[in-house]
Amino acid sequence: MNPKLTRRSSLGHVAALAATAGSWPLSTLAASHASGTPAAKAAVAKPPVARIEPVEETFFGQTVVDPYRWMENPKDKDWEPFMRGQDAHARAVLGGIPGRDALKERIAALSGGMTVAYGVQKCGDRLFYQVRPAGADNFKLAVRQGTAGAEKILIDPTTMKGEGGKHISLDWWSASPDGRHVVYGLSAAGSENSVLHVMEVDTMRVLPERIAGTQYAGPSWLPDGSGFFYGRVNDLKQLGTVDYYKRSPALLHKLGADPKDDLLLAQFGKDAAIPLGETEFPSVQTSRDGEWAVLVLYGGVRRENPVFVARLANAVLGRAQWRQVCTIADEVTAITFDATDLYLLTTRGAENGKVLRTPLATGSYASAVTVVPEGPLVVEGIALARDGLYVLDLDGGYHSLRRLSRDAQLSKVALGFEGSISGLYASTADAGCFVDGTSWLLPYTTFRHDPATGRTERAGIVPPPSLDLSGYEAVRVFVVVRDGTKVPLSIVAKKGLKRDGRNPALVNAYGSYQISTNPYFSPRNLALLERGGLFCVAHVRGGGEYGKRWWKGGQKLNKANTWRDMIDCCEHLVKERWAGKGTITIQGGSAGGITVGRALTERPDLFAGVISNVGVSNTLRAEFSQNGPPNIDEFGTVKERDGFTGLKAMDALFHVKDGTRYPAVLLTVGMTDPRVEAWHGGKMAARLQKANRSANPILLRVSFDAGHGLGSTRSQIDDERADEFAFVLWRAGRKNVA
Repeated sequence: MNPKLTRRSSLGHVAALAATAGSWPLSTLAASHASGTPAAKAAVAKPPVARIEPVEETFFGQTVVDPYRWMENPKDKDWEPFMRGQDAHARAVLGGIPGRDALKERIAALSGGMTVAYGVQKCGDRLFYQVRPAGADNFKLAVRQGTAGAEKILIDPTTMKGEGGKHISLDWWSASPDGRHVVYGLSAAGSENSVLHVMEVDTMRVLPERIAGTQYAGPSWLPDGSGFFYGRVNDLKQLGTVDYYKRSPALLHKLGADPKDDLLLAQFGKDAAIPLGETEFPSVQTSRDGEWAVLVLYGGVRRENPVFVARLANAVLGRAQWRQVCTIADEVTAITFDATDLYLLTTRGAENGKVLRTPLATGSYASAVTVVPEGPLVVEGIALARDGLYVLDLDGGYHSLRRLSRDAQLSKVALGFEGSISGLYASTADAGCFVDGTSWLLPYTTFRHDPATGRTERAGIVPPPSLDLSGYEAVRVFVVVRDGTKVPLSIVAKKGLKRDGRNPALVNAYGSYQISTNPYFSPRNLALLERGGLFCVAHVRGGGEYGKRWWKGGQKLNKANTWRDMIDCCEHLVKERWAGKGTITIQGGSAGGITVGRALTERPDLFAGVISNVGVSNTLRAEFSQNGPPNIDEFGTVKERDGFTGLKAMDALFHVKDGTRYPAVLLTVGMTDPRVEAWHGGKMAARLQKANRSANPILLRVSFDAGHGLGSTRSQIDDERADEFAFVLWRAGRKNVA
């Protein structure tokens, strides 16, 4: 059973050479960035120029030319020099923006001035959670006896260093039911290439076993805490290839055993009774109090997954006889279970979702009974506690919570705040639940709901921040876009901000995987708001703000709705005088790179700037990357006519036109990114720099000690946000951004 329900990360599953000849010395540009003074014109006149080696391909009678295919080879002699030269140029330009360093100091003060905690797991009287104390550079794993007990830090990545001095991140963790052990994954430089470790909590002794390739381990402990089920990649040697995430096995590890002897439970081609696809990730789960094991075949980013059940005792002995409960066609998107019953969240025949229940011993999808019927709100998740089933509802990005009691009474849970729930945590061993709540002006807070009193209160794990947010407001409007759909647009700004069409605006959008951009708090954003800026989110189709229909309305052949929703939301800001064409910068990360990339190429006149963070720019080539095969369900494949048509339409690189006057563009990439390869940004920067006929800069900011951002340190994020906010204010006409 999954005790934790958390938001899925984008593009995930269940992204020292000299500069090239003719460019400038790296030392000159580095010094300019460090000082914060404007760089000499000669030093930043031009970024390094990429060589062009066109590769032509024909799909269904249409020819596609890729001028920079060579960038997909990390061993190419020009690859690292090109990226280092581009990065040096970008940092020189950004570092030369007057006031940039003062802006960074303010951002660092805001991000480091508060303690943040999330992800509570209760094991007996012990509470485990992640915490980043005020001033700390990364999250740590902590434990305490109840909410009032003294905090004890178990794992502190900031005290560790990887090869070459690279920073270490805590990727994932899970405590055993008795709280005696914790299994966790560590990786270097934001790579997410986790190595599994096990710690004995009382002594803090790290056990000798190490298991590499556990980025998506998804561990589930045996009820007695003697071991755990987990997943790993099949072959570490395939890192960087399209085969890396294929044929992943599900295994059982017993504490103290040699990992090479771990019991294989499921793998592609190993058991005809389990119809595993080559890119599916098998995951075995169990509950604390039961005798059953549940096997889910996660199809990369696919939301609907098959579910099987077997007796736990047989599974532990390698003699499991898996009985299938549901297929992909049953559209089960989440499960939870206790000692007797399996609960299924499904969208089959219910776009907004409904919850079914079936006995573990004999049940099936066909015989399951509805316990939470479909309603006007989207059912986004479920979690099972001793007192009942907690149901997470979503309405346009805002969450609410209901409880189905053990006597089948469904009631609303009073939360005490309006916003979103970024994590819902429950256990069949305990009554109630913990929630991580936030909103545009509510810092992340852990709350505990007590069903005995009906109250939801702050858990008191960390002290509340001392920020004064009374001078700001969050406004939600609905923009009627070109096809008549009402798209939510969130606007956060100073109260009473003058609407004269001159305010710098940063407009963010995502739009994939049915992942919604819910209200969330970022202390760093205050640095932009303090300077008269707007932070906005366009809740575009392709996301999940209104469930399955919203997702399908911006997927594959409907993908154009995603970037056109963003364009129309920006037009609304101009019309209503919140901002102007010369003051809007759009931003999207990961799959959001499609959104901003195509908004850029379709309406270059509308924006002062565009920021694509580790963004997908070249969808026609994405499926041939390491993370490509698991993402075909979301974006399609060039091997099918409709797939090719959709991918070509959403490929920003393909739509860059020579001689166009483009706005300023800032692309960021991480060289250890396992989800979106850095060549997406490299290709896009090279193509835009060649095609652009305006004087606006095209910048490629490269992090050589970071990946997709999930493992980045606070200081790394502070530095990147300083560059981004400086870019936004600068392009909106601010002469000094301090």
